[in-house]
Amino acid sequence: MKVLVINAGSSSLKYQLLDTNSREVLAKGLCERIGIDGKFTYKAPGKPTVDAADVAMPTHAEAIQAVLAALVNPEGGVISSMSEIDAVGHRVVHGAETFACSVRIDDKVMAALEECVPLAPLHNPANITGIKACTAVMGPNVPQVAVFDTAFHQTMPPVAYTYPLPYEYYERDKVRRYGFHGTSHRYVTQRAADMLGKPIESLKLISCHLGNGSSIAAVSGGKSVDTSMGFTPLAGLPMGTRSGDLDAGILEYLMNRHGMDIKEMVSVLNKKSGVLGVSGVSSDFRDLGSAAEGGNQRAALALDMFSYGVKKYIGAYAAAMGGVDAVIFTAGVGENDAQQRMAIASGLEFMGIKMDPDANNIRGKEAVISAIDSKVTVLLIPTNEELMIALDTAELA
Repeated sequence: MKVLVINAGSSSLKYQLLDTNSREVLAKGLCERIGIDGKFTYKAPGKPTVDAADVAMPTHAEAIQAVLAALVNPEGGVISSMSEIDAVGHRVVHGAETFACSVRIDDKVMAALEECVPLAPLHNPANITGIKACTAVMGPNVPQVAVFDTAFHQTMPPVAYTYPLPYEYYERDKVRRYGFHGTSHRYVTQRAADMLGKPIESLKLISCHLGNGSSIAAVSGGKSVDTSMGFTPLAGLPMGTRSGDLDAGILEYLMNRHGMDIKEMVSVLNKKSGVLGVSGVSSDFRDLGSAAEGGNQRAALALDMFSYGVKKYIGAYAAAMGGVDAVIFTAGVGENDAQQRMAIASGLEFMGIKMDPDANNIRGKEAVISAIDSKVTVLLIPTNEELMIALDTAELA
């Protein structure tokens, strides 16, 4: 089955066309600056690459049309007609408590997605726009599936997802821990079970999705039982520009001291904090590494804070699950930064984690990076959210 995977943002649209039988990526690309001046990229193995500016994309519908035109183009296309696309899978950020799994989209689902908008006002409207654009361009008969970042974490027990606030805020306002990166955590934990040659139902796994946005998940028996992100993706670890967890009293203190309103404060927490805020250098871990090697102490501190935060979560989640069989590193930093992986694992020998420095000297490839005599296996597994979305879509279409 050929599945078009769409990840729509407010002014962008990432896409991949995958063959779910061979798991091959047939083509992929990005529509940027939708509604502004339009930039379109398209890549397919053995075909001419398209990298065009000033492409007329006033809305997401025109962006979808540009994608389809490239896919069927006689010179660079990979399909002969749009009818070869069997289904479309959409990444949707927030499914609240309504969606605990991927679903085929119909009018009822669309209405429920609209109800989730207040929980993800920056993301869900764009996801909905992408779905509507596909329907407008491809017609109502092409099956469309929604795959949610939050769905995987709907197995968390109340003790993990409930906040210590007046309970009415949960009942009335849906305030609870939701967690994100669920599609990534689900993919890498399934792959971990394959690599270990054991049924996932028998395993206790800690998945570390580490990048500009980072989250840790405790996965017992294939089900998420806790995760570091919370009501929003702002919670948990210090990230590229997000603060992660901090004392809420700091907000009132700084707002009073500097005359900020809540929107300004939230902007600071989301866009000016994390490793960028601490280092004053960059949100890119590669830049921080170079700066730290050059003697920049704040860059070094930012990196140390990040690895320290991940280390604490690994210890906490091992305790929560009563043990751990494997720790997984994935996403941009997790897959490519051997120094961070080693810094995180260092000091965890007491709980059976022992790294192999030579095996850890690798980027972006599936590998066991722990020592042969390590009681806990440490795995590097590149994530593949698009494949996960495509497989779910093929199953439901």
